[in-house]
Amino acid sequence: MELSTMREMTPEELNAELEKMKQDLFNLRFQHVTGQLENPIKMRDTKRDIARVKTIIREKELKAAE
Repeated sequence: MELSTMREMTPEELNAELEKMKQDLFNLRFQHVTGQLENPIKMRDTKRDIARVKTIIREKELKAAE
């Protein structure tokens, strides 16, 4: 997902996207263990996307606190 798109989302949308990404990561891990994952780099990319979403959520929390 594009970073600028994430920054325009509301906190509720970001939390929903975060839950979706966590579920995707779970599925990727499951596929990796069972040997069905074709591209293990997807796991790394998903983890990074989760970190980006968490960072943006925290930025919005700090901005709201000001």
